Amino acid sequence: MNSPPMVTTRETGLILYRQMQLIRQTELALAKAHQRGLVHGACHTYVGQEAIATGVCHHLHREDVVFSTHRGHGHALAKGMEPGELIAELFGRKTGCSRGRGGSMHLFKPEIGMMGTSGIVGPCILQACGGGYSFKLLDRDNVAVAFFGDGAVNNGAFHEGLNMAGIWKLPVLFVCENNQFATEVSFDYSSSNPHVGRRAQQYGMSGIEVDGNNVSEVEQAARQAIEQARQGGGPTLIECNTYRIRAHAEGMSDFNYRTREEVNQWKELCPIRQLGQTLIESGQAVADELKTIEDEVAELVALGHTEAEQAAWPDPETATVHVFCEDSQTVPKPPKPGDREITVAGGTLEALAFEMKRNPAIFVMGEGIGQRGGNFTTTLGLFEEHGAIRLCDTPICERGFVGLGCGAAMTGARPVIDFMFIDFINDAFGEVINQVAKMHYMSSGRLKMPILLRGCIGIGHSAATHHSGNYASIYSHIPGIRVVLPSTSYDAKGLFHHALRCNDPVLFLEHRELMATKGMAPETDYEIPFGQARIAREGTHATVVALSLMVHHTLAATEKLDEEGISIEVIDPRTASPLDFDAILESVVKTGRLLVVDEAFGPCSLASEIAARIAEEGFDELDAPVKRLNGVHTPVPYSPTLERAIVPNPQTIEAAIRDLLEE
Repeated sequence: MNSPPMVTTRETGLILYRQMQLIRQTELALAKAHQRGLVHGACHTYVGQEAIATGVCHHLHREDVVFSTHRGHGHALAKGMEPGELIAELFGRKTGCSRGRGGSMHLFKPEIGMMGTSGIVGPCILQACGGGYSFKLLDRDNVAVAFFGDGAVNNGAFHEGLNMAGIWKLPVLFVCENNQFATEVSFDYSSSNPHVGRRAQQYGMSGIEVDGNNVSEVEQAARQAIEQARQGGGPTLIECNTYRIRAHAEGMSDFNYRTREEVNQWKELCPIRQLGQTLIESGQAVADELKTIEDEVAELVALGHTEAEQAAWPDPETATVHVFCEDSQTVPKPPKPGDREITVAGGTLEALAFEMKRNPAIFVMGEGIGQRGGNFTTTLGLFEEHGAIRLCDTPICERGFVGLGCGAAMTGARPVIDFMFIDFINDAFGEVINQVAKMHYMSSGRLKMPILLRGCIGIGHSAATHHSGNYASIYSHIPGIRVVLPSTSYDAKGLFHHALRCNDPVLFLEHRELMATKGMAPETDYEIPFGQARIAREGTHATVVALSLMVHHTLAATEKLDEEGISIEVIDPRTASPLDFDAILESVVKTGRLLVVDEAFGPCSLASEIAARIAEEGFDELDAPVKRLNGVHTPVPYSPTLERAIVPNPQTIEAAIRDLLEE
């Protein structure tokens, strides 16, 4: 830790000194502002670690990308953010880098390659892998950098991310800022292996440990790693040993887990002081020059602080803007189904094959989707045409490749993540709801999120409880993600085309029992927009809203009722988010009665939502209470007799309709 700094040139030394001063003075200004109540939430300062962001970002181009952690002020400033934008963000003002939506832990400025910081530990590692994958796919010589603390190396994202980067030789630089404490837990206690940099060997990549308070040592290690990445040499892990001088966050207690003596010892190793002394002692600068730089920076920070404090607040009416992408593209009316028969899986395969030829930014990632063609033939034949980069088989690491897909979508690619069964993607639940679904909103619409997450849902084939989930209700509760539930070949193909052309994240859920079923669909490409329900059968006596496989069961039930002169209208919403409530209400106005049929559990379900809204907005149109028919609220059992007992079928649906008509 006491190795003397070595500056290559006077020009470089002064640039590095200025950048570290900018970070330090901005952070100290923010600390004072927090004490004044101008910072309304957390404030995680970077004081003491300035050499790391400065040394790494010194070699980055504007088009290179940085993914950061909650302690990301220094990274943002080193990547080119103006101090006024950062200060305004923590003040919650309209001129902030995230337009007041992020505060200390959510800093976005994609225009300069600052792709965001996160209040969750670990996602930045996976997203940087995604950025690297995009650059490899699109044949760009850019580099993605992940900055993270020592706490992240004990997180699964670290293993999954470095493993993927090592397998695919991605142009990524992993920078561990080992400041000795994860919040208030010491690294000595929390990690059985105290050498982060040496772990790189386990993942087949370069690794190095450096003095994180020596800016020249960081700068030289980063230069070598970045050059290696640009030239196709793969990733590097750099462990920068450093120390944060201030508390985990401003206002938190600091000396109940470490001592003042320890903090003071590290203050003596201040990276700015070390560099200043070296520049003077080597004759590369004089004290007055450094003082001039300090004064210039102080003036810039003061101006930024003043402008931030005077800046306007965001308009409250914009609080719901950018939840979804506001692209207003006109979608041509889809053709009629025609007389050509194709399976549901075949329909989506046709759509995917067409779009992959049309758009080179599309790639597919998942387990067994390469030469094998997917567990349900969802990518059959595409590997031979497009190769391993665009049809990428993955390790079993759902959190890893979903997080990678998020970063890839942020950096110009259009990933299709095939997770096979929805039960598996639940391992990546945090990546979906905290990252994928929120990125467009938190970046104030500047980052698109064109990622398609696809896989099977549903009970059948005695698959038991870990291959039979149907969690559309859970994901449709999350703002920022589209949830699609096709029931026919025609709909599956058209909705899949639309999913591959829209800029929102899409969760495309195909019922396992429908994958091989056949229906009519034209050969041509066509889109079915989200949020447009289908009248699967017209009727007048009652409305049944059915989802996915339940559409087929309901149609089977209504055929028998039709023989008795009972006319039932069947509505297939096709998408759970957005839900075409207007179509449902219009049908209820006509029939006066409503039954909602869904295989998924009843409590807090889509059926509950539809029933509640009809009761609220269509109460006067009802001739009877709204009825729901759901799967039993239980984990899915294995035995066929037990399995059949917990899901609606044509017989139970018929009985439920008869009960509704008797009300």
